[in-house]
Amino acid sequence: VLEKKFNKNNIIVAYEPIWSIGTGKIPTKNELTKTTKYIKKILKGIFKKSPAVLYGGSVDENNVEMFKEIREIDGFLIGGASKSSKKFIDIIKNYYR
Repeated sequence: VLEKKFNKNNIIVAYEPIWSIGTGKIPTKNELTKTTKYIKKILKGIFKKSPAVLYGGSVDENNVEMFKEIREIDGFLIGGASKSSKKFIDIIKNYYR
């Protein structure tokens, strides 16, 4: 799929461990750092510059501060927490704290 012709500047990759989907369990900071670095290394081999890598596993108002410390993560794909406007706003507030 990545070899087909398309605008490579419009690629964004979202990552979430399969064991995290719907469980509320999250990887450690170290696991996320290592995995995101690896993903970017592989993507850099395909593209000249690695696309943005978003993390999408159980991001909420309580753990977003830990996630923002991981420089390799370029953003977040908010799942269940986005169903509540209060929770979503709290994620944003805690990110910028």
